[in-house]
Amino acid sequence: MSAPMASTARGVTRVLLLADAPVLRRGLVSMINETAGMQSVGTPGELRRAMTLAESARPDAVVVELGQGRAATLNACRDLRRRFPRVAIVALATSEDPAVVNEALAAGVGGYLLLNTSPTLLGWAILAARAGRTVVDPQIRRVEPSAVPAAKPFTPEVPLTRREQDVLDELLQGQSNRAIGRNLFISEDTVKSHVKAILRKLGARDRAHAVSLVLSSRTPATCTCGAHGTARAEVPAEVPAEI
Repeated sequence: MSAPMASTARGVTRVLLLADAPVLRRGLVSMINETAGMQSVGTPGELRRAMTLAESARPDAVVVELGQGRAATLNACRDLRRRFPRVAIVALATSEDPAVVNEALAAGVGGYLLLNTSPTLLGWAILAARAGRTVVDPQIRRVEPSAVPAAKPFTPEVPLTRREQDVLDELLQGQSNRAIGRNLFISEDTVKSHVKAILRKLGARDRAHAVSLVLSSRTPATCTCGAHGTARAEVPAEVPAEI
């Protein structure tokens, strides 16, 4: 089948596939290899093998299954983003929960699709994520503001400075210290100082805890994935909404 978007000028998009079930891995390999301009470069069945294979195979994108071991898989996504910031990550999941979508995006996932996605959607999401876009499956139901109770805003006792808030916004997007520094035009050491101040003011154990504290205080209608409580642009059938 034809890819929904042209491949990059460098050639074939190399995709690493991370899924638990052998039957799912075989299906994903087939979907990727039958998509023009894409090639499967490995299917590690275990998380501990994923980093090793990512180091040797040098993929352009990683497709991960968010199943029962979601927490461990998202930790692996964070590690991938930290070690290989140019690698795009697309998650396949069964959950339509806005909190789960936000958690995945905060971990560095660039695309969130449901497991029943089509090869066309998957190929499009991989290329869109490589281009720096965030993609959420259009099957995920919107939650209207009137349908959910208002959440109590999370406000630290000591207010964040404007720059600290900028850094926190980047953390919510799963950005590494290096990427934050590049985006905000500050040094990596300065980013680390701001992160330490943010953790102290929020009373958070680590970056992941800080992100969890902030996201858990938000209603689905204000979730950062853009798939809930916001208007969607008209998109062709089988093309995910992007933000």
